[in-house]
Amino acid sequence: MSFWRKIAGLAALNLDEAECDVCPPGLPGEDPAFSTAVTALGAKLAKADGDARAGEYAAFSEVFQPEPASAGNVRRLYQLARQTTRGFESYARRLQKRYRNCPQLLEDVLDGLFFVATSDGVVTADELTYLERVSELFGQSPLVFRRLKATHLGPEAGDPYVVLDVPHDASDADLRAAWKAILSVSHPDRARARGLPPEFVEVAEAKAAAINAAFDTAMRERRALALQGAA
Repeated sequence: MSFWRKIAGLAALNLDEAECDVCPPGLPGEDPAFSTAVTALGAKLAKADGDARAGEYAAFSEVFQPEPASAGNVRRLYQLARQTTRGFESYARRLQKRYRNCPQLLEDVLDGLFFVATSDGVVTADELTYLERVSELFGQSPLVFRRLKATHLGPEAGDPYVVLDVPHDASDADLRAAWKAILSVSHPDRARARGLPPEFVEVAEAKAAAINAAFDTAMRERRALALQGAA
């Protein structure tokens, strides 16, 4: 499903009326300001790694597929915007200001940009920096960016959220509940109660320690983010 059809479907279904009823009227794909900003962000992303190849437009148009009547204008804007990364922040700010009450739509935009970045099989450090900055300008939590990054690039080694099997931006309550649930299943006392050999109990103890360490790490990260936000 193309990006445009996806967000049109979301708008039509009113998945979050409390937020989206205050968005600009009409579908985002029919909003010139939206299509201009998204096209510029996608084009400038292609330049972020220093090599804006014309073939990258194919990946962009696969996700951010415009209506046939506007395809020519979108391509011309893309070719112009991809000459430099300069100015991308103003487009991201403009998009956030216009759709700040529809955070899911802004997340879909970043999700699509990740798809474009990964289309050539390599995501450079410069592209990741670009995407992270766009996420910041969209007003997204670092945990949202981390979740999307893990979705497209795989989790980092030792990622505590993978150990606990929860999304990176799960609520504190859900994180705690997941920790308790998985710890209960893996607790070494259960292994002892089942009469398992000592070596199995040792494995269970190591697993429980890893689960506790993952929870502690995640909570420390969240407290640090909260302090940064309050500063």
